[in-house]
Amino acid sequence: MFQFPEAPIPFGYTYSQLKNLLLSIEIDNSGPGALAPYVEDSFERFLFTWELAKDHQGSCLELGANPYFTTLLLKEFSSLDMKLANYFGGDTKSGSQNLSWSQNDRIRSKELTFDHFNLEEGSFPYPDSSFDVILFCEIIEHLLMNPLHCLREINRCLKPNGVLITTTPNVARLGNVFAMIDGTSIYDPYSGFGPYGRHNREYSLAELNRLLEFAGFKTTKSFTANSHADHLAMRTDYDKICQLVAHRPNDLGQYLFTSAVKVGAPKAGLPAFLYRSWPEEEMNYEG
Repeated sequence: MFQFPEAPIPFGYTYSQLKNLLLSIEIDNSGPGALAPYVEDSFERFLFTWELAKDHQGSCLELGANPYFTTLLLKEFSSLDMKLANYFGGDTKSGSQNLSWSQNDRIRSKELTFDHFNLEEGSFPYPDSSFDVILFCEIIEHLLMNPLHCLREINRCLKPNGVLITTTPNVARLGNVFAMIDGTSIYDPYSGFGPYGRHNREYSLAELNRLLEFAGFKTTKSFTANSHADHLAMRTDYDKICQLVAHRPNDLGQYLFTSAVKVGAPKAGLPAFLYRSWPEEEMNYEG
């Protein structure tokens, strides 16, 4: 009943060729197939992210770059100069990991260096106006306390008219609609990787765009899309349930994708639509 966008493919590759390339990736000799579940779940998300970034030029900071699927796509199929950042806990300032993959029947490898910091605490280790593009993908849903702090730092580190690309799971996705009707929880399980290992707050498309505007950005492209099969159409009640959300056909995909331009400084305070139980003088009811 609902049609979602088709994933883009770099010129010269087929869908299966590119998927096999990502399936071949190993990090620090992790072993064949170790990352396959991640690719199977999110392959098309990597392609949509690549498409949003591929035509931009200059310096690009990829926050949360590990496990480097989007990194590799952009290194191979764009002219962006990539700078990487991760956070695995602890207080080290930098690190490196070896990425290997199979391409055109040849094993390739590259040592990737990255800056290491918790982007929810303190300042990013970069001067003002350092980057033309910043990737903020699959991160905001993991943040614990204050996503606006991170967006303020991203704004600071972007050049004027710099581009912020954000992706995150869509809390209003069709699968969650079915879950709610079934009486099933839509919340993420507790994670063995600690508090940052789970989704602590997911967003709707309208909510994300509103937050980006508060943080000094103008959204230029915004859509939802699926990244893997959900098999919902096999249910006997599929058409009936879809009729309930037929008025919003464009925001039911599994993931949110936005590209936004830095147009000014973030607004003061905290947006009241997203925050509560903070000091009243910090709340902004106009954002």
